[in-house]
Amino acid sequence: MSELPIRDELRGVEPYGAPQLDVPVCLNVNENPFPPSEQLVADAARAVADAVRGLNRYPDREATTLRERLAGYLERESGVTLETGQVWAANGSNEIMLQILQAFGGPGRTALSFAPTYSMYPEYARDTSTAWVTARRDDDFGIDEDTALKAVAEHQPTVVFVASPNNPTGTAVPLGLVSALHDATDGVVVIDEAYAEFRRDGVPSAIGLLATHPRLIVTRTMSKAFAFAGARLGYAAASRQIVDVLRVVRLPYHLSAVTQAVAVVALEHAAELQERVAQLRDERDALARWLREQGLRAAESDANFVLFGRFEDRHAVWQALLDHGVLIRETGPDGWLRVSVGTPEETTAFKVALADVLKEQR
Repeated sequence: MSELPIRDELRGVEPYGAPQLDVPVCLNVNENPFPPSEQLVADAARAVADAVRGLNRYPDREATTLRERLAGYLERESGVTLETGQVWAANGSNEIMLQILQAFGGPGRTALSFAPTYSMYPEYARDTSTAWVTARRDDDFGIDEDTALKAVAEHQPTVVFVASPNNPTGTAVPLGLVSALHDATDGVVVIDEAYAEFRRDGVPSAIGLLATHPRLIVTRTMSKAFAFAGARLGYAAASRQIVDVLRVVRLPYHLSAVTQAVAVVALEHAAELQERVAQLRDERDALARWLREQGLRAAESDANFVLFGRFEDRHAVWQALLDHGVLIRETGPDGWLRVSVGTPEETTAFKVALADVLKEQR
């Protein structure tokens, strides 16, 4: 590879990817552990069959029906009415993020976030030749407003990324901070709400700020709450002007007809999927309590995972759990590990394995 004329910043870089191992219990990538219902499967199969009959034609490049349905879902979920033109969809929220940096980042421009946070953000920045900087979060993984505003003043970013709930910590940020960041910069502020449906009661979505914050973008995904990680569908809510800019940088016909069809079906089943979300929230809170009862720290989480620690040698704990057939994620600050909320059976297997590991260490 050294003989290829690749960009210097890509030399020696390993492709992103969490471990995909064949073990009994996989709790490492924040998937929804419950597969789609048989009724959803049947409805999706019919929709795919209809889509396949027209695969000799290109799909709707504007994904109009899907965006209409997404706007309707957001109105029911967050109580905010949006026009179809204020919603955009792409292949996972990853592609949404990349499009945002293609449109608002680039050479000579800077993206800012607050560490620890989602490990893909700097890769999106690298891929778009955007400078990447971070400010530190507090010990409880919140973001101090004064620190955040000083970072904005210092770096003058054109894009600010805030994951809320944050990955890998599960931390949600107050809307006051979102407003302050928006007012402190001439750039766009991106609130990544990939785990928004798992937030606790009383934790609002930033979607409610869109009407008064024209440079705000709120991103979501169907990978988590909708149990649709394999479908690859992410979306954003923003002003019409921002969505129109994202349409400029998108690839032609970027969303396949099949993806659009199955996503529409999933949205029709949103109510039944939300019942599973409520169950996972309860499981998450119970898991966090159990971890604290074991003498560990567990970060307050509004997502479908829990960050816990601290360990002198977290890799040894991760490996010991893997030896017990349980795969979790070695990510975040040194000394911490992250576990996704699984089915009750998977969570029990994790607890049994971790209890054994802690006993062995003590």
